[in-house]
Amino acid sequence: MEATEQLTVVCRKAVPEDVETLYELIKSYAEQGIMLPRTRETLLRQIDTFVVAEIGDKVVGCGSLLKLGQDLVEIRSLGMSQEYRGLKIGNKLVDFLVEQAREQQIPKIMALTYAVNFFLRNGFTVVEKEIFPEKVWKDCVNCPKQHACDEIAVLKMLS
Repeated sequence: MEATEQLTVVCRKAVPEDVETLYELIKSYAEQGIMLPRTRETLLRQIDTFVVAEIGDKVVGCGSLLKLGQDLVEIRSLGMSQEYRGLKIGNKLVDFLVEQAREQQIPKIMALTYAVNFFLRNGFTVVEKEIFPEKVWKDCVNCPKQHACDEIAVLKMLS
């Protein structure tokens, strides 16, 4: 896909019919070791936390916003189809997720990532993972990289 093409990207909340596409998108990242895998059952159970980016009627990206506490949410499972990378779809997904956090009046958004520069360009700052015990106890305890985590924590404060 050439970046010069005029494409309209629409972000929306995910629906159960998106589960298979979400599963395949996330699986491609999980196979590279850069995202935790999600089962179809988990995706269906957590579908209300997911958003998708569409071009036409094709889902080309996804992300999720998981509440970790009263004042903290995490962006996770953020990715897009290989052929649509570089078209700022990730930025649109992050903007959509940030807006959802604002609507929920949650002041802090975090992520664990390998794409640090992407998050820095989207207004996040690098922080120590240890400031997020909510995350550590929710997900990290089940991660194969738990004791050798090489992801970087980023945080955005909403005003």
